[in-house]
Amino acid sequence: MSGQFEAKLAQLGVTLPDAPAPAANYVPYVTVGDIVYVSGQISGGTNGLVTGKVGQSMSTQEGAEAAKLCAVSLLAQVKAACGGDLDRLVKVIKLTGFVNSTDSYTEQPQVINGASDFMVEALGETGRHARAAVSAAALPLGVAVEIEGIFQIK
Repeated sequence: MSGQFEAKLAQLGVTLPDAPAPAANYVPYVTVGDIVYVSGQISGGTNGLVTGKVGQSMSTQEGAEAAKLCAVSLLAQVKAACGGDLDRLVKVIKLTGFVNSTDSYTEQPQVINGASDFMVEALGETGRHARAAVSAAALPLGVAVEIEGIFQIK
């Protein structure tokens, strides 16, 4: 039986995937007390990686959709950190989003809104968080967005 958060995700048409494995010599998350630090999750879904440079080969809206995919992966990692029970999530504390964008592109916050809006839509007040949205000249594997997060659990 799924809990309240997964029931809401299902209403939104989202099923959390298995937590993505790390691509190098690091762990996907670290838990210290009741805080979970989740490594950067890159934009990818069932159709593979979402690659491109926002402001050049991708629109702001396409970037926001890529950011939402990162948010889904972040929640999958939190679920894994909670032993499979996402309802142990107390608070999304902070997201830091990196946008593969051109030198002149300035809408990084609107791109990362794709993740922020999803967190609030899926988790309500639990999903409200502090945030940074940063431009990057390039990201791993050419992905459009990477987001890391800090979460409180019980």
